[in-house]
Amino acid sequence: MDQKSGTILYDYKSHEQLRPASVTKVMTILLIMEALDNGVITLEDSVPCSEKASSMGGSQIWLDTTETLTVHEMLKAICVVSANDCCMAMAEYLAGSEELFVEQMNKRAKELGMNDTCFKNCHGIDEDGHVTSSYDIALMSRELITKHPKITEYTTIWMDSLRNGESELVNTNKLIRNYEGATGLKTGSTSTALFNLSATATRNNLSLIAVIMRGETSAIRFAEAQKLLDYGFSNFEYVECSKKDDVIKKVTVDKGIITNVDAILENDSGCLIKKGKSKAISTNIKLDDNISAPISKGQILGEITYTIDNEEISKVNIIAKEDVKKLNLVNMSVRTIENWFKLLR
Repeated sequence: MDQKSGTILYDYKSHEQLRPASVTKVMTILLIMEALDNGVITLEDSVPCSEKASSMGGSQIWLDTTETLTVHEMLKAICVVSANDCCMAMAEYLAGSEELFVEQMNKRAKELGMNDTCFKNCHGIDEDGHVTSSYDIALMSRELITKHPKITEYTTIWMDSLRNGESELVNTNKLIRNYEGATGLKTGSTSTALFNLSATATRNNLSLIAVIMRGETSAIRFAEAQKLLDYGFSNFEYVECSKKDDVIKKVTVDKGIITNVDAILENDSGCLIKKGKSKAISTNIKLDDNISAPISKGQILGEITYTIDNEEISKVNIIAKEDVKKLNLVNMSVRTIENWFKLLR
């Protein structure tokens, strides 16, 4: 999947419902990041550890009920070593209980269009009915990494430590060390789910997500994810067509207190194309040469469409850079006096 557009570049059985193991934590991390961005919590908050959190099996950092860690430390443990105990502690801290947090996970999944998904827990330990698909994993991975890019400060850590160096952390995602441009994102494995991976990487302004489920070995999941990423980087490129606030032209304004206004682009514009096709991009501008006041800042004046072989690949609105008030009797008089003084100089 292309991160920016969500375009699927290659898929195979992408809607098959399978056990995700710890790739589940992508959703847990997403909810943590949303709580941070919304000001519900801060990275400095101290998070306690309950009996339930301390008794988690699988990958963990062996939290103790007598200790607290900051949200920053919890995120580091979840992203780097896939700590189940930290997931449970964060779920309870954010929602009051794991059950309520899982409700939030499933609600968010529906909002993202993850129709193959049903979460039963916040960590991914095998449980009947706890399923998702490679397509859904790509959806939540895209939401996390595009809306909350700061998460890569955690997912790109190769080695680190907690508890004043007493707990060493080594990333479970070997692509972080071995694959150029790797930015994350999450591994997962159990004896039933086998080996899963959501791998993200960026090269030359192209960002990709590769999802592998049910790899027979850990090495196979990394090799297959690398094949998918290599395919994407070898065959596609992301082209920036134009930038937000670029001035397209000055448009003449009739009956306005100023005679023209800058017509600018509303947003960045770019597109995913097959390599070697950039010279075939055509641009079509629809914009009137004359417009009448009043005009509001941000008012749509026209649009630019980009095409390849007559197929639309991107479109962006052209808007007014500023307000232009309509000329009335008062400001007409002011303008007449100003012009008169200019003639006297």
